[in-house]
Amino acid sequence: MKNLFALISLLFVSAVFAQTKVSGIVYDDMNQTIPYANICFKGTRECVTSDENGRFYLESAESRKILVVSYVGFETKEITLAKAVNYNMKISFAAANVLQEVKIYSGKTSKKNNPALDILRKIWERKRRNGLHLFDQYQMNKYEKVEFDMNSIDSAFMKNKVFKGLEFIFKQVDTSKITGKTYLPIFINESLYDVYGDNTNGKKKEILKANKNSGLGDGNGVDTFIKDLYSEYDIYNNYLNFFDKNFVSPLSRTGINTYNYVLSDSTFIDNKWCYNIVYYPRRKNELTFKGDFWVNDTTFAIKKINMAASKSANINWVKDIYIEQEFDVLNDSVFLLKRDYMMSDFALNKKESSKGIYGKRTTLYSDHKFNIPKPDKFYKDDVNDFDQDVFNKSEEFWNENRMENLSKDELGVYKMLDTLKTVKKFKRLYNLGTILASGYIQKGIIDFGPIFSTFGYNDVEGQRLRIGGRTYFGSNDPWRIQAYTAYGFKDNKFKYGISGKWMIDKKNRIIISGGNRRDVEQIGVSLTTSNDVLGRSFASSSFFASGDNSKLTNVNLTSFAAEIEPLKNLVLQTGFSYRTLESASPTFSLDYYSNGGIKSNVKQSEITFGFDYTPKRKLVGYGVERLEVDNYYPRIFVNYSQGLKGVFNSDFNYQKLQLYYRQPIFMGGMGRLFSTFEVGKIFGEVPLGLMAVVPGNQSYFVIDNTYNLMNYYEFITDQYTSLHLEHHFNGRIFSRIPFMKKLNWREIVGVKAVYGSVSDQNRAINASGLNYMAPVNGYWEYHAGVANIFKVFRIDFAWRGSYLNLPDANKFTVKGSFGFYF
Repeated sequence: MKNLFALISLLFVSAVFAQTKVSGIVYDDMNQTIPYANICFKGTRECVTSDENGRFYLESAESRKILVVSYVGFETKEITLAKAVNYNMKISFAAANVLQEVKIYSGKTSKKNNPALDILRKIWERKRRNGLHLFDQYQMNKYEKVEFDMNSIDSAFMKNKVFKGLEFIFKQVDTSKITGKTYLPIFINESLYDVYGDNTNGKKKEILKANKNSGLGDGNGVDTFIKDLYSEYDIYNNYLNFFDKNFVSPLSRTGINTYNYVLSDSTFIDNKWCYNIVYYPRRKNELTFKGDFWVNDTTFAIKKINMAASKSANINWVKDIYIEQEFDVLNDSVFLLKRDYMMSDFALNKKESSKGIYGKRTTLYSDHKFNIPKPDKFYKDDVNDFDQDVFNKSEEFWNENRMENLSKDELGVYKMLDTLKTVKKFKRLYNLGTILASGYIQKGIIDFGPIFSTFGYNDVEGQRLRIGGRTYFGSNDPWRIQAYTAYGFKDNKFKYGISGKWMIDKKNRIIISGGNRRDVEQIGVSLTTSNDVLGRSFASSSFFASGDNSKLTNVNLTSFAAEIEPLKNLVLQTGFSYRTLESASPTFSLDYYSNGGIKSNVKQSEITFGFDYTPKRKLVGYGVERLEVDNYYPRIFVNYSQGLKGVFNSDFNYQKLQLYYRQPIFMGGMGRLFSTFEVGKIFGEVPLGLMAVVPGNQSYFVIDNTYNLMNYYEFITDQYTSLHLEHHFNGRIFSRIPFMKKLNWREIVGVKAVYGSVSDQNRAINASGLNYMAPVNGYWEYHAGVANIFKVFRIDFAWRGSYLNLPDANKFTVKGSFGFYF
């Protein structure tokens, strides 16, 4: 979102491709703007609905002379168009229609005796008996085109100094048929798929046959991420998910309480009699749409639907979302999705004049075949299905297989973007954007960074300076080496870490890895542990922290590991590690009793076995390291560790078993609940350095899976059970409070609890002077927060619910966090 660009006006481009264009605002007889008025070219089905502010834009490829404007409660108005392009029109209705014999719906429509609702109920009854649901199996071809465009291009914008030497790019400027704004394409991606589905067992599979990319990325990384901004949706579902927000579908069973519906028209479409229903939100600031749909009078299947997201919807960085779907009629009664078009306008704010970038996706379906069963193994997802040939198809192949011809401007974009890559000035701008997005500075085959970890602070090291880098050839690298070095200006010591990964089998993603790290760490910042050599906690690097931050440990960790992914998103792993631990601070001790004496350091060899299952996880890339698209997937992680006493002079023999389970739960129109459950137990004798420390949070920021009111080492366990629940209402409550509607704040509530204990034998070897306090009576805390303050800030208020009488117990705290979220 950092590269959202520029707007300005519609003055630069006139009617080049469309013959007729109109835009303006609709007013009533009191000079108040009219939302959701219907605007059409007379005698056609080329129509739009005005937005909440009465604004509209409509264009036609034909020459149109009369504009028809209608709104319930007013006389329909016909306007003769004097010219082909008519911008900024002011359309005013006369006095309200008072004819008694005509049933009028205005404002909130009635839920009784409304023929539109009778039709809606029949749509609900038949929605699972329409389209692809009529067949046991189906298969079809799919063509998808994704395009990103800078919008609102005008002459002043083009004369900006930043474009000096790049003026040739503006030859591709076009005009949006949806908004009327000028735009410049900056990215195009095309894909062809074979799609298979089996309704008897709910299976579906898409096989990528070809991909063509120009603009950003290398054809198989960035484009995958961009397309995942536009998740698949079914208009018949109750809720439609866009940008992690659940919009109420106009065909939802809850729609009666969310939308107003008006039966507007009826006519033949492709020899099928269809009703036209106009819908618009009953309330502002909710995740809703406005638009209309045409529905068949016998099958009650949708023939065509238009949806424009409410301008007041609580969603950031997206000014407009517009969707069109068209359905074909097969065998006189089967309606199949033929064309799906979605456009989003990304902008810093929702003002009409704001600058932005269009994101557009067009999907076409053809060549349907039915009831051809496939064996179950056919639908098994490939673990790593990268095929370079998919990205190297000839121009002749694309000309033969595209389901929709590219426009002249789209064809020109491929050439323009290829030329841009040779311009030094563009390379500099592109590299700057890459640095901000990835955190790495690319120099040849080496990326330096991450730059956001360069500076840090803690009580032991004082100011900390870190530099690092990684090998990087592309998003599909089969191997990668990473390293860093750091220096603390208070302890005057250098630290370092180095690790490497190599994918030795691409099909099953068999990866071997290893590395070594010598650094200062705040151990015990998570209950579920890992041997990530380059991992470093926020707790030991934070610039701002409360309380004592000196309980740090010198860690020397060497590890080797191997993993395999036999099934998609199921990773089996094993590893061996050797570490030494000793206190990094004179005020903190890891001492323990051993053979009649006291030892201050720990030497420990360990072997681990585990599996990590993340169903529905979406990833970008095919290399040794992949990027996650989002974190809205469940995760089950199980790990078993065995301490190996005597191996490399290792001190302890023990067994450790851990289970981590995370489940996001969609709660319909009430938002999303995030639940995290952890349980673990250590069998055998271990000192403080190997115990399970309940993770505290002494920073001023919200950190997942930590306890807001705990200090570091406040609670220590060798067996524990924890549960975190956090619900995001996404503004559902605040949107109903009049004076808070426009703030678009979002509500968060949560509770965190942990139960644990320490065995007598582990208490007996403790010589650190630290009291082994365990939450044997159950510790819990709760919090309430407000997110989306100024679109980027979240503030949480947390209260301790138990162990209130402990010395120095924190009973209340306030924490915040920053982030860019839709």
